[in-house]
Amino acid sequence: MSSGAEYVLKTVEERGVRFIQLWFTDVLGTPKGFSITPAELENALADGMIFDGSSIDGFSRIQESDMILMPDATTFQILPWQIENASVARVICDVLNDDGTPFEGCPRRVLKKTLDMTKELGYIFYVAPEIEYFYFKEDLSKPICLDNGSYFDLTVSDLATELRKRTVVALEDMGIPVEHAQHEDAPSQHEIDLRYTDAMTMSDTVMTTRLIIKSLASQKGVIASFMPKPLEFEQGSGMHSHFSLFEGDVNCFADPAQEYGLSQLAKNFIAGVLHFSSDITAVTNQWVNSYKRLVPGYEAPVNISWARNNRSALVRIPVAKKGNLEATRFEYRAIDSACNPYLVFALILAAGLKGIEGSMQLPEETSVNLYSLDYDVFSTEAQNPLPNNLKSAIEQMEKSEFVHEILGDHVFEWFLKNKKQEWAKYARHVTDFEINRYLSYL
Repeated sequence: MSSGAEYVLKTVEERGVRFIQLWFTDVLGTPKGFSITPAELENALADGMIFDGSSIDGFSRIQESDMILMPDATTFQILPWQIENASVARVICDVLNDDGTPFEGCPRRVLKKTLDMTKELGYIFYVAPEIEYFYFKEDLSKPICLDNGSYFDLTVSDLATELRKRTVVALEDMGIPVEHAQHEDAPSQHEIDLRYTDAMTMSDTVMTTRLIIKSLASQKGVIASFMPKPLEFEQGSGMHSHFSLFEGDVNCFADPAQEYGLSQLAKNFIAGVLHFSSDITAVTNQWVNSYKRLVPGYEAPVNISWARNNRSALVRIPVAKKGNLEATRFEYRAIDSACNPYLVFALILAAGLKGIEGSMQLPEETSVNLYSLDYDVFSTEAQNPLPNNLKSAIEQMEKSEFVHEILGDHVFEWFLKNKKQEWAKYARHVTDFEINRYLSYL
């Protein structure tokens, strides 16, 4: 038995844990799982637990339904709530076929393969996301805000701020470091920024953080939503993510002697990300609603561009504190908070490595505020747009050999099938906008 498994068993006994939840993620990034008791835990850690994969959309067919959840003991954590006055823990699992081989439809597997390739090159890939979301009253007919705050408002008595504070404490108690938390620009919109760590740990952490946010809100009769654009005239929720590549303790992106403080490797990496940005947009922004956020005027990128400390660009190079080379990084601003982090981080990393491999060159830096451009007028700065709806994004993804290679046949084909179905349902839906605009007029 591994030392990790021994630690889990010992902790469960010492802390009186009565339920252990086995978590995994489907292709769209939806958290799944079931609970076992301590009596089953040792066997689960050694051999995994069999479950019906045919019940998970995109996993397996009815005739080959048995699959295995294999717990990763290093992800064991006590959860900040109880069931029937009993402590609850969780462990994140990899999905295996019934013969014990890795299941190619497991999003964690997709990221793991990309990280293995990165490790062979001697690199470690670090990620630090800024998770934005909304709190709404428990009314599914329309979004009703809990507060009217804006950027960095210091409110002390409202429920939304209290929920955000409780969430930060819960995450810290679980060993998840939070860099800072704040009220965001829109009413009832909040943000929690996680301290950077390796991409696999961060993917697990993003899934955990979203579930903790929603669970603690639900306990107070509140909806926490990661919907990219729930309010028509307010900005949407992104997950701006900061990326860096290290070799041991050395930040490979940093070179104070170079322009912008970026090494040539960093420039090649970012060039690769920009080159494949349209190909990966269906994954970074996978919902019909995602493209209501990616519009001019609402602090979200709409074209393929990069700039230093310019928040209107797709890729931003934040200013690092003088002498702090570890902080040299780039920020990718298109990702929304409802993405599948395993797939997104795998594609960002693989695109950057393609840029290094091909010595791709950065295009010219964007020098204007892209939010202020009139996109109805021909503009040089606006000639390289991101896909502006899900249909365009999936068409771009479908012809991308790069995305197919990184996601693998199973995830690539199932993801496209699911997204095409979503677009088809959306395309034939008659909206309130159409009824209000046309019913009496036409």
